[in-house]
Amino acid sequence: MKEYLHGFIMCQSMFCAIPCPVQLWDENARDRMLPMLPIVGLEIGALWALLGWITGQLGLPALVRGLILGVCPYLATGFLHLDGFMDVTDAVKSCRDLAKRREILKDSHVGSFAVIGLCLLVIAQVALFASVPVGRSSQILLFIPAVSRCGSALAVTGLPAMSTSQYASQKKPTSRLWWLGGLTCLLVGLSFAFCGRLGFVTVGCLVGYGFALYRGYSSLEGMNGDIAGYALTLSELWAAAVYALI
Repeated sequence: MKEYLHGFIMCQSMFCAIPCPVQLWDENARDRMLPMLPIVGLEIGALWALLGWITGQLGLPALVRGLILGVCPYLATGFLHLDGFMDVTDAVKSCRDLAKRREILKDSHVGSFAVIGLCLLVIAQVALFASVPVGRSSQILLFIPAVSRCGSALAVTGLPAMSTSQYASQKKPTSRLWWLGGLTCLLVGLSFAFCGRLGFVTVGCLVGYGFALYRGYSSLEGMNGDIAGYALTLSELWAAAVYALI
């Protein structure tokens, strides 16, 4: 239990910009970080849902509300996953051979494809939230980051990692896949129970994650944190689209 607690604190500190009162690093608990990702996602989702409720109560203009809700998940993670999104976009869109794509993935310089992709991503997310009908419940925003992070934890645990990835040397017990799969089903079920038909937003999130993961993983032939961030970012965009259009 102590290692899981340490894993949560480490996960919170690394993958969330919300200040954590405790700072520590326990190498023995490093393998416990991935299962804690969905819990950190719930924390981010709670902030997102609260902002959705507040902006709705204040009756802010649609564009202002869209801007606040559109950038909230990026701010809450310190833009961490956007970095992965940009790196993978640059690599995938380069249309080069595998070795060159992987080289581009590790390159610290920002390419034109990354900039274009980032601009389109942010514009699309803000526009989608700006188009959400007035009065629509924001409760579903609680579940989106948790479900998207379930996808990342499942992908990193279940898929072969690149040799250069930090996850290559970590233990990945099969039992963890069952636990994460069960948690994903539970979260989707709870989203339908509490939010009715808006529960389809979490389904859209998972579908979007699957498509983005296939694109990144098949192009780079291996899993790493950048691909997880790329798929997570696009999955939340898919969720925003379903939220706006359902």
